[in-house]
Amino acid sequence: MSYDFQFAFIFQHMDQLLWGALLTIRLSALSMICGLAVGIFGAIVSIHGSAPARFAVTSYVELIRSTPFLVQLFIIFFGLPAAGVQVDANVAALVAMTVNLGAYSTEIVRAGMMAVHPSQVEAAQALAMTRWQVIRHVVLTPALEKVYPALASQFTLMMLASSVVSAISAEELTASANLLDAETFRSFEIYLIVMGLYILLALLFRLGFWLIGLVVFKRRRRLGVARPRGNR
Repeated sequence: MSYDFQFAFIFQHMDQLLWGALLTIRLSALSMICGLAVGIFGAIVSIHGSAPARFAVTSYVELIRSTPFLVQLFIIFFGLPAAGVQVDANVAALVAMTVNLGAYSTEIVRAGMMAVHPSQVEAAQALAMTRWQVIRHVVLTPALEKVYPALASQFTLMMLASSVVSAISAEELTASANLLDAETFRSFEIYLIVMGLYILLALLFRLGFWLIGLVVFKRRRRLGVARPRGNR
């Protein structure tokens, strides 16, 4: 039994899939920015906050890490309207992705902050730096530099996981593919192309994060260039 591939017919609708890919990029980028902000705030609170605040952050992180993303998405999409808050599918998707990514980012950033040697904090305090200056310049910035590869990997995974939000009809690549599949009934060809697009997006995200790392962490780049070859 042979299968008659008809990619030429699907390519006529590539604009629909490419538009879905752009929506995936937009949704992922927004959730990454918001999720990183939540992660930084959560990491600072989990280390320097009061006991009730630390308990709240720990509970949030463990709750998100112990439940499937799809369940979190459904709770936000169906739960908020039940509480009287009407949300669009795209907004619900953004909130769910931010909440999920924020929990994982909290743990990643917290681990980086905990890895900063206490002597560096003591030296900063000896220079009469304020608590916020110590956190910002001595603890948080080096921590973000250390854990940046882990954050970049987590962000890329969230971009791939964004395909789940098609379950609530949020606009992104997989949702566009589902609509095209319903119109053409060429499922195999469509999802082969979608798989290729996701691979391309993952590669582009990794390249983008690498370039961002070169620009943001200039000190790391200078140290890497100036390092003697014998020490590599």
